Amino acid sequence: MRRLAPLPLAAALLLALAVPPGPARAADGPSVRLSAVRAGAGGSVTVSGTGWRPRALLMVLVCGRATPDRGVIGGTNSCANGDGRAVTTDAGGAFARPLPVAEPPVPCPCVVHVATVTGARAEADAVLEVAGHPVAPLPAERSAGRLAVLSDTRLTGSGGLLTWFGAPPGRTLVFTVGNTGTSPVENPVFQVGTAHGVFAPQWDERRWRGTLAPGKKARIELPVELSAGAHGEYTVTLRYAGRVLAEQPWGVPRPWGVTLFWVLLCLVVPAALFRAGMAVVDRLRPPGPGGRPHRTAPHSGPRPRVRLPRLRTTGARGAPHTPGDPPVPARDPAAGAASLPWFTPDSAPRGPAGRSSAPHDDSPTSPATPTPKGPT
Repeated sequence: MRRLAPLPLAAALLLALAVPPGPARAADGPSVRLSAVRAGAGGSVTVSGTGWRPRALLMVLVCGRATPDRGVIGGTNSCANGDGRAVTTDAGGAFARPLPVAEPPVPCPCVVHVATVTGARAEADAVLEVAGHPVAPLPAERSAGRLAVLSDTRLTGSGGLLTWFGAPPGRTLVFTVGNTGTSPVENPVFQVGTAHGVFAPQWDERRWRGTLAPGKKARIELPVELSAGAHGEYTVTLRYAGRVLAEQPWGVPRPWGVTLFWVLLCLVVPAALFRAGMAVVDRLRPPGPGGRPHRTAPHSGPRPRVRLPRLRTTGARGAPHTPGDPPVPARDPAAGAASLPWFTPDSAPRGPAGRSSAPHDDSPTSPATPTPKGPT
């Protein structure tokens, strides 16, 4: 029996080895692990994590004045942002990334802070001791009350005509908070940040006038405003006492009125310049015949040439013109209708029988009688 005593102990050891002690499960949320908990400035540690959202973009930073329990008290201003690294998780929500160790701008205790850049916010911290960096105690927590968001945040309001032409778009952030602490909160100061895409948010302080007793809740409305001409996908973040309370997406439409204005400007200005130039040309052009100034033709093509019919010159009684007849004076093209060389049928001189003809002899036809002077 003494030889069989070690059997239960061996079975227990095999069972313990069969179940590996994992550091954290994915069901517990995002987790971060470091290859070393102590490193000097200029060194490097490997940061790995599990339980994150698949294909998520993460930012990895070394931050001071922070602990995993209280988080980064000073926000990203307490981190070595210039030496941070970005990493994308795989399909299973895991990642591994070397991170250079840099001294943060504030004293330790220090952590490696990992947070999502886009999408739903998630973050996790792992303790890191930076060798040679000063260490200072964390500021004591104030005994004031603790605020928590009790309802979903929403943006109310809409843009007007001026916003369509590039005026700063504005909304109102509405949410309900409750005091989960043991002391009242008087005139709390919230921080409202607006971020465009993957850029860091720009924070503005908004004070709420009032007192929130322990266990009470209140509906709070804070104004949010962007810069002039802003458009695209924005994210509004609400923060209080260094803690992020809520995030709200905001899709800002493009100010199409500005685009319409530039299109009309590009059409109207050239047309006005063309009209002004044509007016100047009409004034500077020398006058034509008769002292009249030239007028701009309504069409730009050459004028068609009109061929006039040629008049047949006739003699007396409509007979064709012969070389023996007196020449008919040619018409001066520059003269008017009053200077025509011929007569109208009513004003022409008529003969005895009412015939229009040249002077002639009505005597009967007879042979020419010679005269002493000879024939004439």
